[in-house]
Amino acid sequence: MTPNINLFSPVQLGPYTLLNRIVMAPLTRNRAGIRNTPGLLNATYYEQRVSAGLIVTEATQVSPQGVGYPNTPGIHSQEQIACWRLVTDAIHARGGHIFLQLWHAGRISHPSLQLEGELPVAPSAIAPKGEIMTSEGLQPFVTPRSLEIEEISGIVEQFRLAAKNAMDAGFDGVEIHSATGYLLDQFIQDNSNQRTDKYGGSIENRVRLLLEVTEAVTSIWDRDRTGIRLSPNSTYNDMYDSDPVATFSYIARALNDLDVAYLHIVEPIVENDVPFYDNESGLRVSSFRKIFKGTLISGGGYDRAKGDAILAKGDADLISYGRLFIANPDLPERFAKNARLNKPDPSTFYGGGEVGYIDYPSLEEVLSI
Repeated sequence: MTPNINLFSPVQLGPYTLLNRIVMAPLTRNRAGIRNTPGLLNATYYEQRVSAGLIVTEATQVSPQGVGYPNTPGIHSQEQIACWRLVTDAIHARGGHIFLQLWHAGRISHPSLQLEGELPVAPSAIAPKGEIMTSEGLQPFVTPRSLEIEEISGIVEQFRLAAKNAMDAGFDGVEIHSATGYLLDQFIQDNSNQRTDKYGGSIENRVRLLLEVTEAVTSIWDRDRTGIRLSPNSTYNDMYDSDPVATFSYIARALNDLDVAYLHIVEPIVENDVPFYDNESGLRVSSFRKIFKGTLISGGGYDRAKGDAILAKGDADLISYGRLFIANPDLPERFAKNARLNKPDPSTFYGGGEVGYIDYPSLEEVLSI
C-alpha cells in the first residue's frame, strides 16, 4: 500500500519528472489531413490537454501498409514528420511531455485503404468478424494476406524507421501499440495466429515479433523512453487467446529483460456493472504488478476516485483517461477541484472538424458563463 500516492503525486518516468500521474490515453479521432498528416487543428487539440502528466498520441501508422482507418496520421514521410512538429512544439512550449504511439493495423484494414487496393496483411489469412469503417462507409472485413516469413523483417524495419521519424519530429518517447487486435496483438494471440514457422505455435514464437520490434525501436530510443501497450482482456477486433494468463505473463517477464519505460495495460471497461469487453481471463493490472518490475499504466473507464484508489493500493503508477479527456481538455484541473465534468458526445468521436474535438469548454469558460 502507498496511501500517500494519488493522481497529483509527481512521478519519475525515465528521464522525465511528470507533475501528475494523469495520462491522456491514445485516442483515434480520424481528423488527420490529406496524406495522413496532422495539422494546426490537431496541434490545438493536444495543446488544450497539455496539463496531463503525459500525453500519448492517437495510433499512428508506421507505414502506408499499416493504415487501418481513414484520416489517421502516419509517421513514415518527411511531410508527416514536419507536421507532427506543430504538435510537439506546442506541447513543449507549455512544458508538457508527449509520446507517439507506433501502430500497424494488420488485418484491421481494407483494400480501399491500402496502396493499389492490396489486401491487408496479418500473421494468418483469417478474417475478423464484423465490419470496418472505410471512406465509403462500413464494409465487411476481408480475408487478409498471410505475411511470408521473409517479409517479417520488413515489418520490424517499418517500426524502426517510424521510431527514428518520431525522434526527428520532436517527441519525448514512443509507445509500441501491441493491443486491441492490431498487427502485433494478432501475432500474440492464437485465434489470429495459426502459423507453423518460428512466429507461430508456442507462446515464445507468437511473442517473437513484439520483442523484435521492441529491440528495433530501442536501437533508436533509450529503453526508458519506450513504452508498450497490451490489452490482455480485450475481445475488441475479434481477439482472444486460449491461455491469456500464460501468454501475457510471458510477455511481462520478457519485457523485464528489455527494461522498457512502462507497460500500459488496457483494463476491462465496465459501464453500469456490465463489462464493455472482457474475456474474463482474470488478468488485471494488479496481476502484472506481481510480474513486471517497471512502471505500470492502467486505463479503462476510471474516474478520479477509482484512479486514486488503484494508485494508493500500489497496483499501478499512472492512470490513463480516454473519453474523459476527449470532453474535458483541462481534466487534471477539474479533478483537482472536484469540478463538474463535461459529458463526451460519442457522435463526434470519429471524424469531422472542430465540433466535438476542440470546442469542449474549459472549466474557466464554464464558470464565466
